[in-house]
Amino acid sequence: MITSTTGPQPADFADVRATNLAVVLRFVREHAPCSRADIAASTGLNKATVSSLVADLIDRRLVRETGLTENRVGRPATMLVLDGSPYAAIGVEINVDTVSAVATDLAGERLLTWRRSFSGGDSVNQGVAGVGAIIRRVVSRMAKEERQVLGLAVAVPGLIDVQGTVRIAPNLGWHDADIGGDLAKALRDPGFPIQVDNDANLGALAEQRFGAHAGASDLVYLTGELGVGAGIILDGRLRRGGRGYSGEIGHVQVDPEGPACHCGRRGCLEAMAGIGAVLRRDPSPAEIQVEVEEVVRLARAGDAETVGNLGAVGRSLGVGVSILANLLNPEVVILGGYYVPLAPWLLPAVHEEVAARVIASEAGGVQVVASTLGYDAAALGGAARVLDSVDSGRLPGGLSRIP
Repeated sequence: MITSTTGPQPADFADVRATNLAVVLRFVREHAPCSRADIAASTGLNKATVSSLVADLIDRRLVRETGLTENRVGRPATMLVLDGSPYAAIGVEINVDTVSAVATDLAGERLLTWRRSFSGGDSVNQGVAGVGAIIRRVVSRMAKEERQVLGLAVAVPGLIDVQGTVRIAPNLGWHDADIGGDLAKALRDPGFPIQVDNDANLGALAEQRFGAHAGASDLVYLTGELGVGAGIILDGRLRRGGRGYSGEIGHVQVDPEGPACHCGRRGCLEAMAGIGAVLRRDPSPAEIQVEVEEVVRLARAGDAETVGNLGAVGRSLGVGVSILANLLNPEVVILGGYYVPLAPWLLPAVHEEVAARVIASEAGGVQVVASTLGYDAAALGGAARVLDSVDSGRLPGGLSRIP
């Protein structure tokens, strides 16, 4: 939101200022190095307001001056870049056998990337205790570096409602769990907000902010873990649906005569193109990575049975991608998780199915590619969600607008 000097004025000046601080901060992130004059010209804020806002952001150590530039008409200008050196955003992904954690600075540069083995135990409480211990270590590391944690976002594979409650995470055995509230207690009320979201949603946010297709307005991210889910960004915004349950593409029926799915139906995309289909059996969570690496080794060696099975999985995956392309017309569909190392053998079949099944000419322009962000994309997306909150007005230093 950009304020104007004419027309009706909002009643809450503090809210307006917090919003405009976020506008300026976002502009610097996207266009640095830039000058105060650049900000005023692009946002419509007057120069005096911009100077005041920039001074505030410098005081908060969110922005810093980086010297003069003479490569412009007129007098040299003092240029601005992001600072954010006192701050960190943390993202965590909970999976069946691992917990991934990523911490970034305000510009998105990684400060820490961890992947730790994890056993959820027999209850939500045991699972939260294990995750909480890992998060405490991350927070402690940030404290040693004298960084204030701006927030934590946690990715969970399952149905997460709009309040952040885990309604069902079947692979973890969690039902109706307030993971955010439980983690806040385990961390002894840490003083920063904790958000919980679906792993595919946060994977999509990571791709939109940090991936090879960063900035794409219409993007779908497909997880390739034990389940298959979709994070959907349309018109630049993450779409969660009415209750938060969008993106369950894994349980769209691909073949009525296909293999049984864990959900009780037959021929779901997850049963036809999930990791179980790649390995041709129900995988053990603790052994998936090793088994996928063996599939890659066999495929590289030209093993006919392995290559043929990957082609069949790719064709089924292509059917699912075609449904997404016909329904949503995204610019790009990005394959994540264990699909990434398998992409050389999956993508040719996916592209063939998409070309044949998408109604629009040239498949509606959709690209289907493998992620470049690695296995911790959802954790990185958690950090991205925290940074999105800052962009939207949740600023450190005492003046914030809750989005």
